[in-house]
Amino acid sequence: MGCMLIQTEPTPNPSTLKFLPGQTVMTGGTRDFASFEEAEASPLAEAVFSIGDVEGVFFGRDFISVTAAPGVEWRELKPQVLGILLDHFSSGAPLFRPGTATGILVGEEEFDDNAEDADIVAQIRELIETRVRPAVAQDGGDIVYRGFQKGTVYLALHGACSGCPSSTMTLKQGIEGLLKHYVPEVDKVEAV
Repeated sequence: MGCMLIQTEPTPNPSTLKFLPGQTVMTGGTRDFASFEEAEASPLAEAVFSIGDVEGVFFGRDFISVTAAPGVEWRELKPQVLGILLDHFSSGAPLFRPGTATGILVGEEEFDDNAEDADIVAQIRELIETRVRPAVAQDGGDIVYRGFQKGTVYLALHGACSGCPSSTMTLKQGIEGLLKHYVPEVDKVEAV
């Protein structure tokens, strides 16, 4: 059994820490757990929540970000989270309980895009995949396209991005600027 090193990285949200196990966590999509009840689908998320003092667990492609409850010191929480992650990844346990529907990523509601906007939507999706998501993933989160209506692009924020005040600013300025630059039809960006 080789020694496994899990690295940690800070995120723009001081209460969220990113853990990098050095291997793929989710092969497709991402998963956000906001409560112990939601975490039942994943033994790993459940174990992290069971420490107490945890408000959120997020699975990305190659990382797990954990959000501590207000007032909790990471120096006390971090070794506990690391211990759980090490056990999980060294045992090769499945990320999700077999047979739970929750292991399948269910797309949340999307706005119905107008057929005549298909080209614009394709451009927006492409930009989000290639430009926006990789940048957001570095901060321990994810952004998902939700729809385009009357010049407004609707996006959903997950993980470290959903709670931090800087995310709404980032979204407005960075992403709005980028999309408007490449897609003149875009007027504004809204988080849903």
